[in-house]
Amino acid sequence: MVEEIKQKIHDGLFEFSKHAVDQSIVRAISVQEVREVVAGAESIEDYPEDKYGPSCLIFGKTAASRPIHIQCSYPSRDLVKIITLYQPDAEHWVEFKVRRI
Repeated sequence: MVEEIKQKIHDGLFEFSKHAVDQSIVRAISVQEVREVVAGAESIEDYPEDKYGPSCLIFGKTAASRPIHIQCSYPSRDLVKIITLYQPDAEHWVEFKVRRI
């Protein structure tokens, strides 16, 4: 699934939710960084029963090694929807991939 997400983002077949736009501004995450993150991303959590539709959390790093999490819709949609995005806190994540309990 993550390979299909990567391809759609690479091809420009994605959109931001209003929340994701707001968060990208507040957190200073550019569209270029989103592209960089997704190019090398891996899926770290899956939300098939999400109330707004199936989605997953992907993790990757920017060209400057900034870790970023992106929650996005499954690639079954015409456009992958970026639901939210943020720089994860190392106190809450093991290697930014597994939630600390």
